[in-house]
Amino acid sequence: MNPLRLIRTTGFRLAALFALIFTIAAAVLLGLVYWYTIGETGREIERLVDSRLDTLRATYDAGGMSALVAAVQRESRRPVSRYLFAVVDADGRMRAGNLPARGLGEDWEEFVLDRDPRDDDDRRKGKGKDKDDDDDDEDRVPVRGRGAPLPGGGLLWVGHDIGSLHELREQLTGAMAVGLAATVLLSLGAGLFMGWQVNRRVEAMNRTARSIMAGDLSRRLAVGRSGDEFDRLAEQFNAMLERIQALMENVQRVSSDIAHDLRTPLTHLRQRLETARDADSAAPREALEAALADTDAILKTLDALLRIAQIESGKRRAAFSSVDLGALLADLVETYEPVAEDMGQTLDSRLEPGAVIHGDRELLTQLFANLIENALRHCPRGSRVTVSSDAGPGGIAASVADNGAGIAAPERRRVLEPFFRLDASRSTAGSGLGLTLARAVAELHGAQMALEDNQPGLRVSLRFPD
Repeated sequence: MNPLRLIRTTGFRLAALFALIFTIAAAVLLGLVYWYTIGETGREIERLVDSRLDTLRATYDAGGMSALVAAVQRESRRPVSRYLFAVVDADGRMRAGNLPARGLGEDWEEFVLDRDPRDDDDRRKGKGKDKDDDDDDEDRVPVRGRGAPLPGGGLLWVGHDIGSLHELREQLTGAMAVGLAATVLLSLGAGLFMGWQVNRRVEAMNRTARSIMAGDLSRRLAVGRSGDEFDRLAEQFNAMLERIQALMENVQRVSSDIAHDLRTPLTHLRQRLETARDADSAAPREALEAALADTDAILKTLDALLRIAQIESGKRRAAFSSVDLGALLADLVETYEPVAEDMGQTLDSRLEPGAVIHGDRELLTQLFANLIENALRHCPRGSRVTVSSDAGPGGIAASVADNGAGIAAPERRRVLEPFFRLDASRSTAGSGLGLTLARAVAELHGAQMALEDNQPGLRVSLRFPD
């Protein structure tokens, strides 16, 4: 993959941002460690100097200047001592010690000696180090200390070799530099890896999308096992593709069905118009009336298709309101009871009051009217059609059931498709869009619609969400 393209990805930019934040946090943490370590080491040196000053002042208080001089000379000759001393009397003369008296004061100060005076003492005793004069820079000694005034006049000054503190500073500085460099490199590496991982999955989605745009609607995004946001997005995307593919197939099938179903009435219409044109004076009126009937059938079919398209677009949800489903079904049963009696059938109901849902009253009326008409039209004389509704913990349920011939299980799904009609129903009037319209209204309301065996007959059940 092109590194420049990877750097431009959102995944890498986010990773780089987190890497920067992590680097700043690491720098702050290392800085605190450095400040505490160096500060505590410096304070420990100052405590040692103060302790030695107190000890030597006690010696002065007990034995005077001579005792102090003797103690300082003894301390100066210690081979492993890291202390440096200076005793100056009231006249400014150096009485003991291994430091120059000039410039020493009572305040804390830090300076560097060109040569280590302790090495000079070792050389005088024959213990000098074997090193060339060119190595004088290695003899430079950093010192930190302070002085204390003597009661009889003069100054006692004690210092401590802080070469180890300087070495610690250099070591910590180097360690911080290496640590920060490693943090930056690891963070950038992790950012590049994360960006590559994210871009790899996004590119897989892009390839699938390009294949789909090229016309292969069967392609789907790969869903992993991690269950992360990409997997959830892929699942939603695949569900959307399933819906799009179903709609596209439905459009193709409906287009073919429209051409097939409208061809017959249009052919009849043309034949009747020709008959009216060529016949005698009595025939034209009958032919024109038949032609009008065919035209009405065509218009009814087109109106049903337009209504289904409008429902499936979801625009009617804006007009939703509270609807008492029990009262709506009671009105429909009352309306269709005379029709059922005329057809020698029985229409009864088992309705539970208070079943209120959120929906479009007009569309719900159309839905159940289609189901009732469908049951009455396809059941023989003496049949019973039952309309029921009830409210339970899982939502509000409603159904239209009959004890007619029913529909075989393999064909129950197909009768919901536009223009599909069973062989036994082809002799009856209709366009094959009634159940399709009912399904579209149910989906608009989020209801589950199922065609079930009523033993005997057919039961169309709907369950509306709470």
